[in-house]
Amino acid sequence: MILIGDSLGHVILGYERTAHVRMDDIKRHLGAVRRGAPNTFIIADLPAGSYATEKDALANANILINTGADAVKPEGKPDIIYALTSAGIPVMGHLGYLPQTTEKFRIVGRDHDEAVQLMHEAEQVEQAGAFALVLECIPTRLACAVTKKITIPTIGIGSGTECDGQVLVLYDMLGLFNDFKPKFVRRYADCAGIVSEAVDKFVEDIKQKRFPSHNEEYE
Repeated sequence: MILIGDSLGHVILGYERTAHVRMDDIKRHLGAVRRGAPNTFIIADLPAGSYATEKDALANANILINTGADAVKPEGKPDIIYALTSAGIPVMGHLGYLPQTTEKFRIVGRDHDEAVQLMHEAEQVEQAGAFALVLECIPTRLACAVTKKITIPTIGIGSGTECDGQVLVLYDMLGLFNDFKPKFVRRYADCAGIVSEAVDKFVEDIKQKRFPSHNEEYE
């Protein structure tokens, strides 16, 4: 599966918060990914402000489905999930750290009461009809407990190994975004370094008149 996340606001569009991402941003990237991956199951984030009411949620979810998404993902809000699934729209849930509404990055569920609340919300998300649940930045023991409690798959991001699956922001994984590196991110490449080195070489070749060469010119 591929998730078109509103994290694109950080890593591509230069926004300070994902709350600045709008439907047009998600639609543009969703369309591009769908054209590049025509046979892959794609989930699209419902951006902040797009599902404040059931009417808004249904309208905007249908727009994303028609743009190429197979499913949508709101943050929290079991009532909105129920409205969407009741209308036949597949939904992935999202609990824990909720970037759209939480101003400061933090781990969720270390406090006993908060952990109990999250467990309850996970059950609500399942009952609302979600087919899977993203758990973001919660303690590993809590993620394990949630995974055992509910029957739908859990997808972890910063929530340990006991989830049923894992997701990472592609630009984080490839080392293309260096402004912020959470503890849970593992960089599998240094693409930003490769790009920077290539640009430096390009500039130097131009200055030294090594580019374009004769083989790169037209007669």
